[in-house]
Amino acid sequence: MNEALSIRLGVQQRVLPAYRAPFFDLLAQSCRGGVSVFAGQPREDEALGALGELHVAEHFHGENVYLGSGKLYACYQRGLLPWLEAFRPDALIVEANPRYLSTPRAVGWMREHGLPVIGWGLGAPPVGSFWRRMLRERFLAQFDALLTYSRAGAEQYCQAGFAREKILVAPNAATPRPIQPPPERPDAFSGRPVVLFVGRLQPRKRVDLLLRACANLPPELQPRLVIVGDGPERPALEALASQVYPQAEFAGEKRGAELEPFWAEADLFALPGTGGLAIQEAMSHGLPVMVAEADGTQADLVRDETGWTLLPGDEEDLTSRLADALSNPQRLRSKGRAGYHIVAQEVNLEGMVEVFLRAVQLVRRN
Repeated sequence: MNEALSIRLGVQQRVLPAYRAPFFDLLAQSCRGGVSVFAGQPREDEALGALGELHVAEHFHGENVYLGSGKLYACYQRGLLPWLEAFRPDALIVEANPRYLSTPRAVGWMREHGLPVIGWGLGAPPVGSFWRRMLRERFLAQFDALLTYSRAGAEQYCQAGFAREKILVAPNAATPRPIQPPPERPDAFSGRPVVLFVGRLQPRKRVDLLLRACANLPPELQPRLVIVGDGPERPALEALASQVYPQAEFAGEKRGAELEPFWAEADLFALPGTGGLAIQEAMSHGLPVMVAEADGTQADLVRDETGWTLLPGDEEDLTSRLADALSNPQRLRSKGRAGYHIVAQEVNLEGMVEVFLRAVQLVRRN
């Protein structure tokens, strides 16, 4: 970990999910002036799961006012300027999302005080019209630097006109660098192989595809399918499982130490939909992973040597990949070991914090 910076760091977020809290607490340990996170409440129809609690960083509770619904919503955050006045950060990190309508006022406040602002986002997918490209370039130009999760996101920001030397890639992480050695698993399965899913049960996770794909496998390859998590989609998924794959096991929501036995007995982690911070945790337990690449953030983590990347929404592809994976336990073990080393050396909370600190140092020098 880098030496602690003498800085008061402010971070704007729309919401504070539970998986992000450990990162902000670890970041706060490296900022002598402290870290204050401004965040409000999720939308009423948003299946976000538990919200985070901070123990080292400060959480300033804003009020989110949502306009519209679905993917077209916008958000205005009340209390953002009073928070800045009270905390007075030396640098500010904001979500680089133009739908957050109050962010320009926060950027303006920082500019009035001669202080830097860093944008944090997934990237900037190509847009068609000249006017949309111009608006995007103007939006990005307000930042002194950009943080993104992946090389793909960094390249998109470059294509949108942002200076490459001011873009830093901080791979998305939810767990610390593993301190335990990778678990030793036998080269042959002891009974049926175990395929594990961990995550919020909501439509975008596509657990329905996983149930159908397992049912499509020949009987000798059909695994124990263990589904860990809860959410609005659980009743529908249990009903589907009773029809197509009744041997599927729904374990409910588990966290922390409760998850350890599930990681230990699994042979393969599968996530056929979007999201995926559990991917890193699975890899830290020496598991190969099978995921659908949704937003580009998985590309730097899931490689040929660590697992399989699925075609999004394609049941036939998922079935074929499962058959391939479960027919060769030795290869599963090899991919699991490679994934462990990537998480231990490259993608972890400590590494993410280090990149954020480099971004802060970059904007303070300029």
